[in-house]
Amino acid sequence: MKTICLVRHAKSNWADAHTADFDRSLNSRGEHSSGIMAEVLKEMGVVPDLIISSPANRAITTAELFSEILNFPQEQIVKRIEIYEGRADQLLTIVQQIPESSKSALIFGHNPTITEFANLLSGSHLESMETCGMVRIDLDIAKWNDAAYGKGKQIWYEYPKRGKA
Repeated sequence: MKTICLVRHAKSNWADAHTADFDRSLNSRGEHSSGIMAEVLKEMGVVPDLIISSPANRAITTAELFSEILNFPQEQIVKRIEIYEGRADQLLTIVQQIPESSKSALIFGHNPTITEFANLLSGSHLESMETCGMVRIDLDIAKWNDAAYGKGKQIWYEYPKRGKA
């Protein structure tokens, strides 16, 4: 059994129209939601062996805020540009390349790709993941390389408006 938690980055700052999409930061609500949702994961007993993130500012900042609360070393966060630029099939390739020493991984990304990937992997029907929304998918596989669409089962979906944020 392998476990993936897919996380859409928290709310970003649109105040400066001249900031490139890749460089957009989190707004204060996004920072607040990140802390609360990371606490939700911690309370659920989620302890990731690996964190993978888009290197875009809003995604990596969300990942770093989660890592602080989950006691995961920030310098070990793996940045993959394909998560920012990519499609669901590229996310599947990333999952298939996770080291076998990891039983669980958190992946921080962007819509619409993160929602599409969650749906393809688990057969779920999420319309659109909320900002800082998290979906846990369990894969009944022995090796990450065996990950494929439809092999996962959505265990839960949490998002800030549903909880305390």
